[in-house]
Amino acid sequence: MKPTRIYHFMRSNIEAFTWLTALLLLAFMQPENTQSTLCLLHHAGIESCPGCGLGHSISAAFHGRFLQSFNMHPLGMAAILILTLRITTIFYQYFKYQSFKFQKHD
Repeated sequence: MKPTRIYHFMRSNIEAFTWLTALLLLAFMQPENTQSTLCLLHHAGIESCPGCGLGHSISAAFHGRFLQSFNMHPLGMAAILILTLRITTIFYQYFKYQSFKFQKHD
């Protein structure tokens, strides 16, 4: 069975969809919520995890709490910008290549 265009699009841009999913999950997460986490360091009893701080910082920034975001991790808002640029670059390169591919065959 031949893969569909949607399958090819998803598979070709798996990194972008991974980052996009992570940002969406962090946008819907409450920054104060520390009960449910996938962090292995948190489960090992280590209270101060830089990854958790970054995640909570991103979540706080999405909720408009910029000072709280900066206090949780100074690079949280920069991470949002960097990941958004990375997602945009991946999709741009994919569509640029696809349009070049179709123009080349015409």
